[in-house]
Amino acid sequence: MKRTFRLLIILGLFASCNNNDRQSTSAGEGEKAVDNTPPIINYSVVQVLPHDTSSFTEGLLVHDGQLYESTGTEPNMPEGRHSLFGIVDPKTGKIGAKAELDRNKYFGEGIAFLKDKVYQLTWTSKVGFIYDARTFKKTGEFNIPVKEGWGMTTDGTNLIMSDGSSNISYVDPASFRLVKVVGVTDNNGPVSNINELELIHGFLYANQWQTNYILKIDPSSGKVVGRLDLTSLVNEARNKYGNSDTLNGIAYDSASGKIYVTGKLWPNIYEIKFSI
Repeated sequence: MKRTFRLLIILGLFASCNNNDRQSTSAGEGEKAVDNTPPIINYSVVQVLPHDTSSFTEGLLVHDGQLYESTGTEPNMPEGRHSLFGIVDPKTGKIGAKAELDRNKYFGEGIAFLKDKVYQLTWTSKVGFIYDARTFKKTGEFNIPVKEGWGMTTDGTNLIMSDGSSNISYVDPASFRLVKVVGVTDNNGPVSNINELELIHGFLYANQWQTNYILKIDPSSGKVVGRLDLTSLVNEARNKYGNSDTLNGIAYDSASGKIYVTGKLWPNIYEIKFSI
């Protein structure tokens, strides 16, 4: 009897443990998984400006209250498109060229104003150009220290470059040596195709090539902390002009707080507003 009673107690305890385990497992299965996807940043369109549909946009920025655009082209692209940069006329969208590259040698990419100079990247030729920021006369060249020249901005001390990978590189404008490299990641890991860059209130905003997103990036960690989904603007551009290409170009006017976006061969530049 004692042996049987002890056996029943042991079997009862075992069943109780199994039941508790099943309850714990069920509770764990019922817990909601944490969503680490970068949140969508809502925006509104303030105004729509014209943009030259022959401009294959590689960079967009505001300097001294004027909107500048840089473009790229290759020999096999239609005549009339150039690798140049200059001031965009808000009435026509045409670029008043300040500097132009030989289209048979160079594909122009992003530009940045830093102190009294303008720096210009080229895509695959590994050479960049330096201009006087007042006269726009070319004053020098430099070796691009990243894989390829894509987007560029500045934090007032360094040039900040993208090369189409998931890396954003900080470069000393005097020696053109790498100061640091920040890897961009989101909930799925490294984020590639980082393109045009702009620094707004301490965060880097980047066009992600071949997507309709502008990413908000924490430069201290490289984490994507938000995304602007500009699909509606992409669709509007393509409905208005069928040859409109990918979204590219973001510019911030720190004096007025205005933000502008556009795309390659788009018919419009959009002033947009969102919480920054």
